[in-house]
Amino acid sequence: MSYRIGLGYDFHPFETGRKLMLGGVQIAHASGLAGHSDGDVLLHAVADALLGAAGFSDIGNYFPNTDPQYAGLSSLLILEKAYRLIRGKGFGVVNVDVMVIAEEPKIHPYTSAIKANLERVLFLKPDRISIKATTMEGKGTIGRREGIAVQAVALLVELEPR
Repeated sequence: MSYRIGLGYDFHPFETGRKLMLGGVQIAHASGLAGHSDGDVLLHAVADALLGAAGFSDIGNYFPNTDPQYAGLSSLLILEKAYRLIRGKGFGVVNVDVMVIAEEPKIHPYTSAIKANLERVLFLKPDRISIKATTMEGKGTIGRREGIAVQAVALLVELEPR
């Protein structure tokens, strides 16, 4: 069996007047995240981890922020496309590990719903998905509550050896 590891990272600043979406779940918060799509930094990082592990380009290549057809797009659709691309190349997802880096909001109340979305789109069992959070202890852009960053790691397995 052949395995591949991919790393995804994304950061979006807060923007007033938008809904905050993380992992396809609307989170109660005063501001959302800036972005051409719905700004779901968590799903963007996971999609990039999947694409990178399979040797594809980043999500900006498939969903350019200069294309008006993707304005406000649900990032669940971005993740679904990334999943179809890796499956088309003969890979399956073994597990996904996600780290949300934010001072606010606290994501613990939402992790079950976020995991359910990842389970559904990636066809994974709950124990194959980890969602964790940390802060920057008040330091830097994230510590000043200016935005949210997410790191994601995905392990793929080659289902159809070449």
